[in-house]
Amino acid sequence: MLTVEEINQLIEKLDQSSIDEFSYEEKGAKIKLKKNSGITSTTVAPQPVKQEVSQPTVEATPKQEPVKEVETKAEVEEPANYDHEIVSPMVGTFYSSPSPDKPIYVQTGDQVGEDSIVCIVEAMKLFNEIEADVKGTVTEVLVENGELVEYGQPLFRIKKA
Repeated sequence: MLTVEEINQLIEKLDQSSIDEFSYEEKGAKIKLKKNSGITSTTVAPQPVKQEVSQPTVEATPKQEPVKEVETKAEVEEPANYDHEIVSPMVGTFYSSPSPDKPIYVQTGDQVGEDSIVCIVEAMKLFNEIEADVKGTVTEVLVENGELVEYGQPLFRIKKA
């Protein structure tokens, strides 16, 4: 995990650059810096875990006011009907089939392999095929065809084989 000083340095570098957004992930902690109309925000989101975890949350403003560090504890118990979630690797539009006249890639109850294509996420006219990454059975489809999805949003739940 980055230190507060390193996060402050990242904020300063972002303010001085032409980059509008920066994301960093390490050991279950995510840091996302976003520059909108002169506002820079930093958030650290805990990842779902099966045990109690202590994770710092850091917030700062562009004026470099004192950084607040908050200890959070999260205890999340995953449902027993799945072992793995396939999440969206980007912001975009979810498509369950390669085209409107073709059958959908997968539905609840289908078997998938590690290299099975389960959907497409379209971002800025680029169609990105999403693979299952695990071998198992689809237990739940969490989004509808044509729905907008966010980065990291769960799309499918898979029961590993």
